[in-house]
Amino acid sequence: MGRMTTRTCPCGLPQSYDACCGRFHSGAADAPTAELLMRSRYCAFVKGDTEYLLRTWHPRTRPERLDLDPRMRWTGLEILGGTDGSAFHATGTVTFRASYRGGSLHERSRFERVDGAWVYVDGDFLD
Repeated sequence: MGRMTTRTCPCGLPQSYDACCGRFHSGAADAPTAELLMRSRYCAFVKGDTEYLLRTWHPRTRPERLDLDPRMRWTGLEILGGTDGSAFHATGTVTFRASYRGGSLHERSRFERVDGAWVYVDGDFLD
């Protein structure tokens, strides 16, 4: 799935990029749930879209700038669980494993709504 020649979105859902995370990246829509924001942020890491990553980061915890390693090759995303984070919540968590060439990252991320839109707050790395 790590090949960009596939028509499906890098986030792992069966839609095309344009119908899935692409609409969030372009600003045409906001992710309606914490999980979809998490998936769109993973996809932004795959595509090197630092503008989207910063735009969807909570103002309280957002770094001044973000330098992504151009050699990093993300190869897959697995959603392991979550709490709240739906259209009816103000906060939520998503636990996931993001794989890259040479390893994986296991994190529980925290999300909040700011002006109605989901944003990433911070996360805890898990073993």
